[in-house]
Amino acid sequence: MTIGTRLYTLFNGELVGTDEFGNRYYRHKKAMLHGDERRWVFYKGARDPSTVPAEWHAWLHHTTKTPLTENAAQAESWQKPHQANLTGSSGAYRPKGHDLKGGRRAVSGGDYQPWVPTL
Repeated sequence: MTIGTRLYTLFNGELVGTDEFGNRYYRHKKAMLHGDERRWVFYKGARDPSTVPAEWHAWLHHTTKTPLTENAAQAESWQKPHQANLTGSSGAYRPKGHDLKGGRRAVSGGDYQPWVPTL
């Protein structure tokens, strides 16, 4: 984050809360454009928007008026822990045969039979 963003937050921001990843959520102290308050997030570490939980995402985008509650932050038993989005990085998934993994695919067997129209 830039020094300008830090100064803006210092003078105009009000801390609303944090999430399990350490991201801090702020809102403007006064009503802004057409009565809607301005809301923003400071990411902990690298700026990765995929670390914003769904409940905080809804608050940031004015879908809900109240910020995240502790009960909503509790993960359900079926939810998996967050994994970073590695698309476009060296850690991205690349299947066998991908150019960056040697570019050699397994030879296809003789099990393919093309469709032939009947006349």
